[in-house]
Amino acid sequence: MKQICTDLANEQQELDTIVAGLDEAAWNTMTPAEGWTIKDQIRHLAYFDDRARVAATDPAAFKQYLQKWMHDLNGYSKHLENAGKDLNAAETLEWWRREGLALLEALAPMDPKTRIPWYGPDMSVMSSVTARLMETWAHGQDIVDALGITRQPTDRLRHVAHLGVRTFGWSYANRQMDVPDTQVRVELEGPSGDLWTWGPEEAKNSVKGSAEDFCWVVAQRRHIADTNLITKGETAEQWMSIAQAFAGPLGQGRKPGMFPKRQQ
Repeated sequence: MKQICTDLANEQQELDTIVAGLDEAAWNTMTPAEGWTIKDQIRHLAYFDDRARVAATDPAAFKQYLQKWMHDLNGYSKHLENAGKDLNAAETLEWWRREGLALLEALAPMDPKTRIPWYGPDMSVMSSVTARLMETWAHGQDIVDALGITRQPTDRLRHVAHLGVRTFGWSYANRQMDVPDTQVRVELEGPSGDLWTWGPEEAKNSVKGSAEDFCWVVAQRRHIADTNLITKGETAEQWMSIAQAFAGPLGQGRKPGMFPKRQQ
């Protein structure tokens, strides 16, 4: 827990450094997520950092919150759309900083195996922190794409990649598709040059490439056609076309050709 909470704090700080110097006009820059400005991205992170903290520290209250909205999805959509919308850039940044810190302070001392509720299946506290790191990184990607800048990938991506692998079944179930019983080998080159692997070596289906490319695809920040990932086998190819490492409704992802493929 100490290590992953430190990694989440570092991911938050990296994004904070990017947005802290933006003026009000820049905060209203549209991002690749249709209809979302930079401010909307940070509002989203602040809101769900708070929800993750409540889910871990007061599961009953979180379940009550879900019950309130589960029969009023339109109302919930409007609730999310308006949460923090009246805040200016400085206030939005302060809200996110406050919720991010409260989340870390609450979850760091907890047993990583404790099960807590969430919008999809229940998860462990460890998985909850991993999900928040993935969300921070993914929404940060939308922001840097909007600003036309790049980030140096770090080994924190291992958490995102691991979550991407672990949500193989969820990616199918969330689309009401049968989950294949086929095993997939994943081999990724981490930013430091280490090889990260999941699945049996003898698997006939595989996904290979850079960790950043894989994380982009499972977080739906790049279409696989805009990456250098190599898939082998029908299941691997299908998985990469529907992969979703986050809870909630189906993500729209990114259309092919939105981003130039990097030279290898």
